[in-house]
Amino acid sequence: MEDSRRGSERWRSAIANISEISNNLDSLENILINKAVYVNQDTFNKASLTSDQARTIKVLEQRVETLERELDAAISAAARARTEKREAEAGQKAAELRAQEITRELENTTKIFELHMEELRAKEAEISKRDNEIKLLEAIIQTLGGKESAYSSSG
Repeated sequence: MEDSRRGSERWRSAIANISEISNNLDSLENILINKAVYVNQDTFNKASLTSDQARTIKVLEQRVETLERELDAAISAAARARTEKREAEAGQKAAELRAQEITRELENTTKIFELHMEELRAKEAEISKRDNEIKLLEAIIQTLGGKESAYSSSG
């Protein structure tokens, strides 16, 4: 029962709204009829052309604004790219200088290593020479010692 009452209230409200809209349309029609300016076809065509041109100009102005924003964004991106390129080039230059420095350090280390190796070879040759001299002296001592023991046993 309550649902049907609500439904009929809604219908009454909808019909009242439609009646009000109808009255508003009638009022608008009267205003247009009484206040309308009638022009000849040529004037109407010129006004239509002017209106179309104004809309086209507005669209073109908006397009120009959009293109200007895109251009500004592209210019900013190009500036960022140039900055990044300069930074990358500076990084590459620093890396190249570091590589040269490391290469020089390696060359110096290699030279020092070669000098140490030469020194070690010289000491090894000296040790080998002294070792041979010691062996020779030992042989001489053994030879002399053998003769001395032969002299001591015969006399």
